[in-house]
Amino acid sequence: MAAVPPRTAAAAAARAASSLRVPGAASRGDASRFLSAAPRRLILPARPRWTAPCGLSAPRPFSAAGGGDALRGMIDEYASRKMTSVSLETLMATGRGEYLHRTGHGDAASPDGCSAQATAAVLAQVASFLRRELPVRLAHRVRDLEGVPILNSMPSVMEVRGIYVRSLEEMAACPMDVASTPEGEEKFARMLEEIYGRHAGVLVTMARGAFELRKGIREGTVDLGGSSICDTREDGEMDFERMSDMHAFLDRFYLSRIGIRMLIGQYLSLRQPEVNDYVGTICARTSPYEIVQQATDDATFMCARKYGDAPEVVISGGTDMTFPYVPTHLHYIMLELIKNSMRATVEWHGVDSDYPPIRVVIADGNENEDVVVKVSDEGGGIPRSYMDRIWSYLFTTADPAVQEGMVAFGEDADHSIDSPLAGLGYGLPISRAYARYFGGEVSIMSMEGFGTDAFVYLTRLGKSREPLP
Repeated sequence: MAAVPPRTAAAAAARAASSLRVPGAASRGDASRFLSAAPRRLILPARPRWTAPCGLSAPRPFSAAGGGDALRGMIDEYASRKMTSVSLETLMATGRGEYLHRTGHGDAASPDGCSAQATAAVLAQVASFLRRELPVRLAHRVRDLEGVPILNSMPSVMEVRGIYVRSLEEMAACPMDVASTPEGEEKFARMLEEIYGRHAGVLVTMARGAFELRKGIREGTVDLGGSSICDTREDGEMDFERMSDMHAFLDRFYLSRIGIRMLIGQYLSLRQPEVNDYVGTICARTSPYEIVQQATDDATFMCARKYGDAPEVVISGGTDMTFPYVPTHLHYIMLELIKNSMRATVEWHGVDSDYPPIRVVIADGNENEDVVVKVSDEGGGIPRSYMDRIWSYLFTTADPAVQEGMVAFGEDADHSIDSPLAGLGYGLPISRAYARYFGGEVSIMSMEGFGTDAFVYLTRLGKSREPLP
């Protein structure tokens, strides 16, 4: 059993600042330093604005609400095609070159194959897949953004549609054989760097759109036009947290966004110098214990910044266990759960109290079907009537002024230790989306008046395919 004592805010901040890199960054070092506070943009060399990476003219300006017959036809054509689901196992095997007749970087079947630098053949194979797949995924999201009632008219959602349309146009304009030469593959990679950076702020921009909807309905500036998108409570007030159609749309949108960023991030990371145990962004020996420790440091910094102190975190169970996973995904999940437990514990017991520890248990056992992590706190629990709301993208206990400030903050605010301890209210549903992306789950059980247990289930073998919407 390992106790992780509360860190001072300064020490935790220094540690956090030293780990803001992920596989695929411009400079590399010890793999443990790449477990960032959350999935962030790849840190890539600064480049000029769009420079026709596929040998094409720069895309023409367009209206996010329109686009013309040619654009409409292109969106419909790609959106009519079926998306191709991938698994963690497939991504690792492809990165190792196991689907090529020659890998060019050692024995792909050996344990050390995962640490060898990707060959030109591997990069060409992955780039060719992305050229076929990404326009289809982007088009599906454009059509979904156009079809969601009321929300599609919010300025921020129209802005997001514009981002997706621009990226779709750029992808569709690239020749199908763009990766047939090293020069073409290099240009394709530069374009994907642009797309990856352009989409970095989409989560917060979409949150701003939901905020605009709530504010507009409450102020009477948004006309529902008889739409049943908003349920009502017995008192006649809008029940934003139970807007089932809206949440189904947001679940699809964010799960798809995770998939798009995973595919692009994996490809860009494969183009970087090798890091031990990594295949792109995937670590073949991910340590839940190390990630929980780093998430604890980050959560402690956030909690101490707000309250001046933080509860102790005690970690037990399989502290030496490793399995293949994406460390930044797991870090995001664990940071969200631990900071929620810290906040609940401090607010339930009061500032300057002797806080009961938060206990994290990592289920060990090589024969277990899943890797399971439990986070337990004595933070007063959650009322049963609120349990369905904690998974809502439109529910937050944060002060309205804080939430309004968050949607105006930096583009990656919701993925940063610089954000408030309680912000947009997206933390839990996004954490569950990250877990579900590779076949896992996040569940919450609570005892009102005592505390809450959160369970993270992650598939051990990585065979589960993306649950594409």
